Amino acid sequence: MVATSKIDWTKVDNPELVLQRFPSRRSQVYGTKGIVSSSQPLATEAGLEILRKGGNAADAAVATSAALNITEPSCCGIGGDAFCLFYDAKTKTVKALNGSGHSPEKLTLEYARSKGLTGRNIPLTDLNSVTVPGAAAAWVDAVESFGSGKLSVAQVLEPAIRLAEEGVPVSEIHSYAWQRSEKLIKNASRDGHAMLLNGKAPLPGQIMKFPDLAKTLRSVADHGKDGFYKGHVAEAIVELIQNKGGVMELEDLSKHKSTFVEPIKYTYQGEVTVYECPPNGQGITALLALGILDNIQEQGKIKSLLEMEHNSAEYLHVLVESLRLAFADSQYYVADPDVEHVPVDQLLSKAYLASRAGLFDPSRTNPEVVHGNPVNSSDTVYFSVVDQWGNACSFIQSNYAGFGTGAIPHGCGFTLQNRGSGFVLSEGHPNQLKGGKRPYHTIIPALATRGDEIWLSYGVMGGFMQPQGHVQVLLNMLRGFTAQAALDAPRFCISAGLPDTEVKGSNAKAGDINSEVYFEEGISEETVKKLRAMGHDAFIAKGFQRGMMGRGQVIQKIVDISGATVWVAGSDPRADGHASAQI
Repeated sequence: MVATSKIDWTKVDNPELVLQRFPSRRSQVYGTKGIVSSSQPLATEAGLEILRKGGNAADAAVATSAALNITEPSCCGIGGDAFCLFYDAKTKTVKALNGSGHSPEKLTLEYARSKGLTGRNIPLTDLNSVTVPGAAAAWVDAVESFGSGKLSVAQVLEPAIRLAEEGVPVSEIHSYAWQRSEKLIKNASRDGHAMLLNGKAPLPGQIMKFPDLAKTLRSVADHGKDGFYKGHVAEAIVELIQNKGGVMELEDLSKHKSTFVEPIKYTYQGEVTVYECPPNGQGITALLALGILDNIQEQGKIKSLLEMEHNSAEYLHVLVESLRLAFADSQYYVADPDVEHVPVDQLLSKAYLASRAGLFDPSRTNPEVVHGNPVNSSDTVYFSVVDQWGNACSFIQSNYAGFGTGAIPHGCGFTLQNRGSGFVLSEGHPNQLKGGKRPYHTIIPALATRGDEIWLSYGVMGGFMQPQGHVQVLLNMLRGFTAQAALDAPRFCISAGLPDTEVKGSNAKAGDINSEVYFEEGISEETVKKLRAMGHDAFIAKGFQRGMMGRGQVIQKIVDISGATVWVAGSDPRADGHASAQI
């Protein structure tokens, strides 16, 4: 591999060939006070700065989140949404915050049809796909409700504001994603220049400044949620959307609130309890898969998963099939629980999970799976923070598809998400488009406990890859892999055609749950051939295609022989970041 530090990026025609990632040789990171693990080193440092100032895991998570707006805007921003799980060490409880926004009240299915939208979803570049951005409110609420109480929202946002004003050098993988979206940004709004450098996507090592975004962040720092959801920022959002044919109004923004919700959970093998945010998020997919895996083993259809050869054809087959069954349910039932009934308890009941496990054939894929259309995207950031008091914050935020719509409200410096593309334009579907409703949401943080003690704060970003990553990384940890090795190990991703398309080079069609499965290089050709013989539409993902496997972070709690707590962290080699410990 060519040393990237010696490359003249202005002369590189195909950066993909240069930046293909190989298995990591990283050691995991140890610390006794606190650790931040994220996809961008400068964002990790922003979180550490807040820990050193006396902030707790929630305070540092918000600082990291805000910093990622500047260091990785191709994946996230204040124009998107956020979710978090917080482990409170004092009460030994897990709390959840849903920071996703609603569709505009006037955006009904009838209206969408009247505008000529005839497909399954709102197109990603249509500004009617913009739901109210929830990230700003999530930051304020996380600091005020989960934070240490020692630092204000303004103090927590200060590292990000400084980065935006002074500028940051662009990292390699992020630059590649930026270049892919250059045309989108230029065409989406008159303020495309705010997210470009001299009219171009920045190359690795070039410094990007975000003066308009700094002003937006200062507005939130000075005025709290009103600094985003009322006043000039809100007015700029509405003006842009309405000028592009959308129906969002100022009232849609001013009435937005985060929701504090009870996390859902499943205890796998009676040993580890995994926590996820409830619907409208897709975290239930991971819990369904774990429950199905439990019941497959109880029914004697396979020997213990942890006794099977790791990433063998037999092992991968049972994981893929369990996740396909889980997606079939979650893709149909997950919706806004304030608008539609989502039968969470029934889906996670022992009887139902056993019935789903009964559909598993250890020798072949099951062609009878119904509902759902798993697709993949890596346009999200996940990060994890723990502190010296034993609290943990598992945090995730996203624009949905890369820079989202690519549209930038005038003078604000951020792109608007297109999360409303997650609605289904079909009468009677639980996730049907309605005004004032939250869509199916892909982004999901995770926590795992042993008893009431925190064990893992972890997650894997990347659209519908996320619950698949949660399951694979968790099982790797239960096998005894280190936090870093659990992320380094090759993964698979169930994929499918995007709405109204067929998948080139495979037998899958849009909406087909019997979709192709990509196996990351490092899983042998022989194994993939065995899976094809079992009926899987199997392919190998190489080079930058490995991005579909998502990018994760793991922080694990261990106790040394003296009884002291030690935090151990890993950071995904598929991203630009790392884990770092507080001193």
